[in-house]
Amino acid sequence: MAAAPTRDAIEVRESIEAKGDVDDDVDMEDADANDDDKRKATDKDQDADMADDREDDDEEDQDEEEDEEESDSAKDLLQLIRDTSEYLCRYTIKVDGEDYEIASGFQRLVNKRSLPDYFEVIKTPMAFSTIRGKLGKKSYTNFNEFVQDVTRICHNAQVYNRPSAPIFSDAGRLLEVFKEKLAELVKKGDITEKDAEIPDYGPLPEFEDSPTPEEEEEEEEEEEEEEESESDDSDDVDSDGRRRRGRRRGGRSRRRKQDDDGDEAQKKHQRPPKVLTPQEARIQALLKGLRKFKNENGRVRINHFQRLPDKSESPGYYAAVRNPIALDMIIRKHKRKKYQNLDQVLQDLELMFENAKLFHEQGSEEYEDAVELQKEARALVEQEKAKPDDDFRDADGKLPLDSIEHGGELWRVGDWVHIRNPNDLSKPIVAQIYRMWSDKSGQKWVNACWFYRPEQTVHRYDKFFYENEVVKTGQYRDHRIEEVEDRCFVMFITRYPKGRPRGLPFNKMVYVCEARYNEEKCKFNKVKTWSSCLPEEVRDQDYEMDLWPVPRTMRKIPSPIKHLLQADAKETDDLPKPTWRSPNAPPLIGAVHRRPREPNWDRLGNRLEKKRVK
Repeated sequence: MAAAPTRDAIEVRESIEAKGDVDDDVDMEDADANDDDKRKATDKDQDADMADDREDDDEEDQDEEEDEEESDSAKDLLQLIRDTSEYLCRYTIKVDGEDYEIASGFQRLVNKRSLPDYFEVIKTPMAFSTIRGKLGKKSYTNFNEFVQDVTRICHNAQVYNRPSAPIFSDAGRLLEVFKEKLAELVKKGDITEKDAEIPDYGPLPEFEDSPTPEEEEEEEEEEEEEEESESDDSDDVDSDGRRRRGRRRGGRSRRRKQDDDGDEAQKKHQRPPKVLTPQEARIQALLKGLRKFKNENGRVRINHFQRLPDKSESPGYYAAVRNPIALDMIIRKHKRKKYQNLDQVLQDLELMFENAKLFHEQGSEEYEDAVELQKEARALVEQEKAKPDDDFRDADGKLPLDSIEHGGELWRVGDWVHIRNPNDLSKPIVAQIYRMWSDKSGQKWVNACWFYRPEQTVHRYDKFFYENEVVKTGQYRDHRIEEVEDRCFVMFITRYPKGRPRGLPFNKMVYVCEARYNEEKCKFNKVKTWSSCLPEEVRDQDYEMDLWPVPRTMRKIPSPIKHLLQADAKETDDLPKPTWRSPNAPPLIGAVHRRPREPNWDRLGNRLEKKRVK
């Protein structure tokens, strides 16, 4: 590298000396002196040029070294991210005695066809396949970008899934493992504390316990009922899905007006939305409030208490803790209306935190979280107790109630009742209470689901019904508490022949039910799961029975309105309509027809078994 500059310097010197030889105006003495001065100046210039060249060479070498260092640094960064990612993907825990990779559910992005709503909820999808792609493209410029991506994977899983879902737990555990790894890398000096900062992507949505298989079946039947209700309202929408508004032009006959009144009366009032009484709302606020507290590292403290540890992994826990309890168990009790007040919830929370303090060492994360949350839970309880009931009225001014006193009795959600029927006072409406509230004036109300008697339905003329049979409808109607006349009871077909509800006076009517009634299609669909027909508050409540010495034989009888069949009725006739009168009561009378029987059903309403072809 130094040879070229030296040669150039020699050429420069020879050129300067040559110029001195051709200067005729200078005598010899002065010329020699001048030549000496010129040589000295030339030597200085040469030394300066060589120094500049050496500096240029040094700068080039330094740039090359810096480029190499930057390249090596980038390689080291990507390798560190790759190693950490692989560590997380290979991390296993014991589940039922077998190794389980907790990151297995986060390897690829969700399939849009499988879960189309996922991308409506999750705006920034992320998976380890995304991280591997970014590593391949060398997209990461610093380690914290990788930290943000891993945190995003865990956050997305906990936003979309219920807390009791296994993948929710996997996300929480994965994040804890990641934090432990980050602390290890900071300690070794591989990354800085700033590199290891966990981003805050906001609070998780309000949590709800996952349904059991039985609850899922109940929800499916509820959805079917809602779909039927939407279908019933289909006559009131245009082809583009918008509701019709305004009146038809021109006059209408009295007959047409009566038909419209009937249509308005028979419109379904869908299952009322789930509402919380003031006490239930306070409990909900308490449980939700506990999720807001985080430790100094930004970790949600309550995550440690989400569910009990696995028995195979932590046998020592169950040896030390006599009364295990976790947050998911408390939430389930709240959902099932097991708590009557805040103090009962606090008692279970105190037990949960004391269990943690008993099992974990003082100074551990679990111990400190228990101490802090115990203090916060007590403060939240006092805060909720201070709220007046009127704070829990809805936008319409309704204050949900858990019971109403009327006629010397206490009425609650789930009670079977007779409601005054303005169409026929001798046949009260058979119904079950779903909601209770008081309005701003203090008037008490109930929302009740109607069960129709056979003569209030539209069916084939030769259909048979059980004695005292009723069918569940999609009609959920509001009634003043004064309209509730008496108690009754509706039993599912599987229990009705065996006995009678214990404690129910013998002068109270007991009905039997085995089917739902679709008013729009005039179809009877057998109930698969009886609990799906009941308010959620009482679904897990059983009742005792006084059994008959011998189960009664179930007998079916002809339709009570069979005689209404028109003499000229044909199978091709349109479905007849029931006769409506009062807008807040079942039909005054149903109707019968001769249309073809539903396939796979006999005239007694029993499903015909298909013959298997071998």
